[in-house]
Amino acid sequence: MNQILDAILSPDTAPEDFAALTVPESYRAVTVHKDEAGMFEGLTTREKDPRKSLHVEEVPVPELGPGEALVAVMASSVNYNSVWTSIFEPLSTFAFLERYGKLSPLAERHDLPYHVIGSDLAGVVLRTGPGVNAWKPGDEVVAHCLSVELESADGHDDTMLDPEQRIWGFETNFGGLAEIALVKSNQLMPKPRHLSWEEAAAPGLVNSTAYRQLVSRNGAGMKQGDNVLIWGASGGLGSYATQFALAGGANPICVVSSDKKAEICRRMGAEAIIDRTAEDYRFWSDEHTQNPREWKRFGKRIRELTGGEDPDIVFEHPGRETFGASVYVTRKGGTIVTCASTSGYNHEYDNRYLWMSLKRIVGTHFANYREAWEANRLIAKGKIHPTLSKTYHLEDTGQAAYDVHRNLHQGKVGVLALAPEEGMGVRDEEMRARHIDAINRFRNV
Repeated sequence: MNQILDAILSPDTAPEDFAALTVPESYRAVTVHKDEAGMFEGLTTREKDPRKSLHVEEVPVPELGPGEALVAVMASSVNYNSVWTSIFEPLSTFAFLERYGKLSPLAERHDLPYHVIGSDLAGVVLRTGPGVNAWKPGDEVVAHCLSVELESADGHDDTMLDPEQRIWGFETNFGGLAEIALVKSNQLMPKPRHLSWEEAAAPGLVNSTAYRQLVSRNGAGMKQGDNVLIWGASGGLGSYATQFALAGGANPICVVSSDKKAEICRRMGAEAIIDRTAEDYRFWSDEHTQNPREWKRFGKRIRELTGGEDPDIVFEHPGRETFGASVYVTRKGGTIVTCASTSGYNHEYDNRYLWMSLKRIVGTHFANYREAWEANRLIAKGKIHPTLSKTYHLEDTGQAAYDVHRNLHQGKVGVLALAPEEGMGVRDEEMRARHIDAINRFRNV
């Protein structure tokens, strides 16, 4: 690995030099173990500790297949799916790997007693398999996490509808929280040149997800002037939704849980902010009973911030805790667009407020190829910025996942893999200087 890192750090390494590098037999990776899938039985979700289940260990380099690439990972990041994997909720990811392994002899490689996790990366292409023409060794890349087989017509209009659609590093093996990753070559995109490795690795999953959920016609189809209620507006997903709303001429109403998070939203340019902790909204009277009076109080507060208007779009991802309120406060004919459900998957809402007011609930999941490229293009052009707040080393990924699990973080949490320190990999210093305040705004709170 030292030779690979030296080649990446040297400004004089040519593509043929990368192609001549020896790929090691093993690499360090963050894993969960199949025989530990029951380790948290009997504990509540909050009590489950990723630091106990995530391992950093040497694993064999997987065989490279057609249409695939091996990437030397300089940096990655923690997403909520990394947390789900680490606490084996809502089910062990080994069920995904077993199912995938039955698809083909090539897919069988993924069905292992360990799972290399992670759905983001920034790094350098080491090898490409047969049939790969768009990428070559030495290319600096980021990867989106959509893995599809594209053998069914269902996915040819929208790749997210492919029946064999999976999220790389969550529903497949050999993910990005590692020194080497295996990806399909069509997951690769150019690394934004003005960003460091860890900054470039941070947007991938959440930026693409927010783009489809809010901007794309496959999601809410946001337009200028829309009022957009954004839950967790300073978090990993919501921070990109807030930027897309502002960049697209919409009016974000940012819901946060602290003064610190409210300040981050102000730094992004948002003006309408609700601190749900300070205002003490309690949408559930008890575990089984929602409180419509709190929905109404919340709706009144939104109208105070919008000049009497209800949200055209509600950007939903907490799920169970907030969904009843989200349906209630959406304007007549408006849209609730939902993914993730980090507070619980069993949503409850009063259907009268949906059906009689002609509202829509739209489900979205990650992004198709085109949406992922468009989202990355906006990062590369400096229209949308990384929301990286803190970076850990690979061996401390358990703590990074713990922080995300306990909502102790702001924006995105990065992880250095091969990169020895932060700040490396910037190729366009002039462009970086123009956007440095935006790039650092989540770090400087």
